[in-house]
Amino acid sequence: MASDYEKTATIERFLERIITRAIDINQHIISEAGKGTEVVRGYGDTFLVLAGLGIYPKEFAEEIAPSAGLRNRLVHEYDTADREIIYTSVSEALEQYAKYCAYILDFMEKQ
Repeated sequence: MASDYEKTATIERFLERIITRAIDINQHIISEAGKGTEVVRGYGDTFLVLAGLGIYPKEFAEEIAPSAGLRNRLVHEYDTADREIIYTSVSEALEQYAKYCAYILDFMEKQ
């Protein structure tokens, strides 16, 4: 049976990978659109730029953008992540990234 440490590490890695892939997708769409790159100051901004391109609502972008900060904390181990925050984050991420995928798929189908 997996220890709490192993479970937490697995969840952290899941969060890191899904957020990083979304950022990669965002950067690709921004690059293809050929605009908005001047306002991308960080990974979180990539979500805001996609809202500006009409891919999803600004409110959704503001909701999901902070996940980029969580990704940075996980990747660079800025601090020891609190288990409770990690478990809460995974629930939010599942909801947010399911919506994100739906928005991206809808956008791609229109291209």
